[in-house]
Amino acid sequence: MNIEYTEEKFREGQVLLINKPLEWTSFDVVNKIRLSLKRYLGIKKIKVGHAGTLDPLATGLVIVCTGKATKQIDQFLGMDKQYIADVRLGATTPSFDLETEPDKFFDWEHINQEMLDETISNFTGEIEQVPPMFSALKVKGQKLYELARKGKEIELKARKITISDLKLLEWNGQDLKMDVSCSKGTYIRSLARDIGFELNSGAHLSGLIRTRIGQYQLSDSISIEDFEKNLAIFATK
Repeated sequence: MNIEYTEEKFREGQVLLINKPLEWTSFDVVNKIRLSLKRYLGIKKIKVGHAGTLDPLATGLVIVCTGKATKQIDQFLGMDKQYIADVRLGATTPSFDLETEPDKFFDWEHINQEMLDETISNFTGEIEQVPPMFSALKVKGQKLYELARKGKEIELKARKITISDLKLLEWNGQDLKMDVSCSKGTYIRSLARDIGFELNSGAHLSGLIRTRIGQYQLSDSISIEDFEKNLAIFATK
């Protein structure tokens, strides 16, 4: 990724590939970049936006656009994505990940390689998926996670999504590691939950890394720390 650390280039518009840290929201990343540009380049006002939310408990690729490049955000939102997902069998959580504590426990010792292979093949292609209550989707103007944290439940409709590729990378007792390529609108947390139920057990997402958005790769990204460090160096030249 080629970044030119000048006020002119950031205003003209740059597409930044950022490796989001654990427990940061996508908005935290945007705010940090905006504040860094103001601090080191003396920019009073500049547009900065991200092209697709990544959950706080996930790490990996977030595309951030500055200046006039924010007009491109919609085209990034529609791109397919790739993830490395860690799934824990034997328990479900209300959020489908580690944001909440397990609420139900299930047997998992009956699961074997043949069951895993068959289940994974069932989740490849176009499927229907119900999004999690703990999500940023809105119902009547309210975000679902806000309702969920108040203990409210809403019956959500399934939506069609596409899993173009799903590979089992590792299997160690209760823990699975999968490589997932999917369409816009896919919730990997929901995929983990559904796989657990398909295996006559339960499951939740225990870790997630986004490795690709369209043709953009995590391997080409930069950390927030390095971005700020480079910005400071160029600002003093």
